[in-house]
Amino acid sequence: MTAPLFDVPMLVAALLLVAVIVASARLLYRQWRAEPAQRSLGWRIAALLLAQPACAALLYFALVPPSLPGEAGTLVVATAGTTPAQLGAGRGGEAFVALPEAPALNEVERVPDLATALRRHPGTRRVRVAGAGLEARDRDAMRGLAVEFSPLPLPRGLIELQPPRQVVAGADFLVGGRANDLPGGFAELLDPGRRRVDRVALPGDGRFTLTASPRVAGTAGFVVRLRDAKQAVVEDVELPLQAIAATPPRVLLLAGAPGPEIKYLRRWARDAGLGLQTQTAVGGGMLLGDAPIAINAANLGRFDLVILDERAWSALGDGQRAALTEAINNGLGALLRVTAALSPSERRRLQTLGFAVAAGGDSVTTTLAQAALDEDAIRARLGPGTRDAPRLHDAALPDVPTLTRRDLRIQSTDAVPMLRDAGGAWLGAWRAQGRGRIALWTLTDSYRLVLAGRDDLHGEIWSNALAATGRAQARNDLVIEGETRQRQRVALCGVAVGASVSAPDGSRTTLLRDPATGARNCAAFWPRLAGWHQLLSGDRSLPFFVRAETVAAGLHAGAMRDATARLAADSAISEATSASVPGHPGERWPWWLGWLLASAATWWLERSRYGRRA
Repeated sequence: MTAPLFDVPMLVAALLLVAVIVASARLLYRQWRAEPAQRSLGWRIAALLLAQPACAALLYFALVPPSLPGEAGTLVVATAGTTPAQLGAGRGGEAFVALPEAPALNEVERVPDLATALRRHPGTRRVRVAGAGLEARDRDAMRGLAVEFSPLPLPRGLIELQPPRQVVAGADFLVGGRANDLPGGFAELLDPGRRRVDRVALPGDGRFTLTASPRVAGTAGFVVRLRDAKQAVVEDVELPLQAIAATPPRVLLLAGAPGPEIKYLRRWARDAGLGLQTQTAVGGGMLLGDAPIAINAANLGRFDLVILDERAWSALGDGQRAALTEAINNGLGALLRVTAALSPSERRRLQTLGFAVAAGGDSVTTTLAQAALDEDAIRARLGPGTRDAPRLHDAALPDVPTLTRRDLRIQSTDAVPMLRDAGGAWLGAWRAQGRGRIALWTLTDSYRLVLAGRDDLHGEIWSNALAATGRAQARNDLVIEGETRQRQRVALCGVAVGASVSAPDGSRTTLLRDPATGARNCAAFWPRLAGWHQLLSGDRSLPFFVRAETVAAGLHAGAMRDATARLAADSAISEATSASVPGHPGERWPWWLGWLLASAATWWLERSRYGRRA
């Protein structure tokens, strides 16, 4: 915004000064040209000369009234659910306004939004919010103000829900939340078939975390169910998710000898849809599995993860080992299965990769650490079985078998555990190597899980291992901030110029990025319809679900309360109240009245005969 070419008060003052000079000169000139007998007396001339700047000064202050000092007042804002008792009788300097969602309140000014209320009350430096809290449209107007919040009690039920940002078909996802006023209650997660897949007891603060796994790609309607201490259903809240089909990782499996671990690992990889290339040595230079490939940088660059045991690791030549190390530095993941005692030379090679290991000469039994799931959740994870081996829903659950691991102690300071047993011992760990990761795996007979009927655990531990060590995949950087609810503002970040949103009815809305968001590149969107929307930005897209405005009212109440409480916590009350308050123009009518009286008196004196010579 460009500055004006001139200052209006200075221009008005200059014009009035010229008028005073011209009028005074005209009066003196007429007295000088008059005959001595017709000239006015001295007091008359002095009165008329003094009247010119007096009238000009009064006219100036009528046009540009003096600025009155501002007073730091308090604005009391009524939001949804505000009661007259929350507003109180009011203290000196307080003004009361009601936002559109506030109930009818006597003698309270109605405003369309908070920004309008602040413009009508320019001296406001403190805002006291009463009721449920501020909607998203009013929160930006609170910048630089001291905020006090007198919230209403939250409703009973679900008041916070944190859905996963991205869900991959076949992979576990976590959903967090918070329940209010449910002591001794429970939180459950139901799959689209309304079978319970997870259940946790609610702690004192009501926070919980649930986990599940969508079996196929596409939309899936999960449900978060809350129960009280008597197992009565308190609330069911829909959790619509969009599961995407992830790009199958490409895995190279190198084994020094065949065995059941390799057999069942291949079977799991085939069922999971992985791109698996297997080479199993059987002695005498012979290999089983797929067509052999050379271990060089070009071929390794086609894979996301290499799984090999200590025999295949020892059989690599210096050139192959150097190619593998280079590929790891360029982003490849490598998982070394330790199934036997390591030779001193192999320990030295591991130390060059950042792994200092000790012991490992013996095998010990171990039991996997398991999450506390009830029987219904475990049955849902196991699934219905296959056509040849179906599982009955009321069948007894198989026990988790005892497994075997090498007693290898990993002493690397920067290693990260990726699997532990029930006693907390590491069964696997990884560390960063360049742009990739390298991992050690000490579990030797995970196939026993499949034989015992717990193929869900077998798939879970190997899926987590691949996710932790495999080559990093491109991630969608589109972000949706805040609650997605009908007719409420939603912040869409990471969008490009020309991004748009496709609504359920097929209509498309073009987004305008807010320059104030900087590198975050956010745009505001107000959804008109409930249901699935699609954010389109260049060649990227992100589906998101919009709740109807009347559904899950507790979630909306919790979101407004938390957002308003954060504003109150971040506001610096002492700095805001001590800051200077801008002045505002005073009343104009006294100056107009004074100018009118002075002008009338001057006009009468000029035309009267008082002070004239006979």
